Amino acid sequence: MAAALETQELCKSFGALTVAHNIDFRLQAGDRHALIGPNGAGKTTFVNMLMGAVAPSSGRILLGGEDVTAVRQAARVKRGLGRTFQINTLFAQLPVLDNVALGIAERRAVAPRMWRPASSHREIRDECLELLATLGLADDAAVRSADLPYGKQRLVEIAIALGLRPKVLLLDEPAAGVPSAETDRILQILEKLPSEIAILIIEHDMDLVFRFARRITVLVQGEVLVEGPPDEIARDVRVHQVYLGESHHA
Repeated sequence: MAAALETQELCKSFGALTVAHNIDFRLQAGDRHALIGPNGAGKTTFVNMLMGAVAPSSGRILLGGEDVTAVRQAARVKRGLGRTFQINTLFAQLPVLDNVALGIAERRAVAPRMWRPASSHREIRDECLELLATLGLADDAAVRSADLPYGKQRLVEIAIALGLRPKVLLLDEPAAGVPSAETDRILQILEKLPSEIAILIIEHDMDLVFRFARRITVLVQGEVLVEGPPDEIARDVRVHQVYLGESHHA
């Protein structure tokens, strides 16, 4: 069966600087996978290539077995590739409901008229409220996104991505900037996401990584150093040398 998402010998250079070198990566339906690595390892560039925001220098990207290397970002989203961003991308002045409704309206190809918010369509509104309830955000539907605590803003981003009904979901540092007390909440939500979605998280929070991922890929200087289940990665001497520090025990 074709992988949900796959890269074959993916390379990217900016002039003399190589940020991705022959990356072979597979994500199967339902996978819970984490991509980790020190700063400058090429994680963000890799995700940007997967999404179509950056074109690879060579190699291929396959989505559900189809070559999407030259396919634009919006078309990849329509084919089931969703993502959240390291930097919050919400419409701060809009209520939570309208933020999430925009994603659902896009998927349903309902162009909301400019003078009517997307959430005024009943079906979109219903789907929206259901989604917010799943993420524990039902009580915040009418709250302006700007007025939410940062942890909840990250959850709204996940809700927007889920509104597009992705087959593959890339979560770029879902715990970035979130107080450690709230990362548990993010983990609980991630664990409740539909089991058939393939999820890749790119994350610095090692606690979150080791609790969430069933498989971990370690990227160092644009190359895959090692990939395997969390217990193997935690024991790997090379990983400790380049990244985790001897003090970490998973």
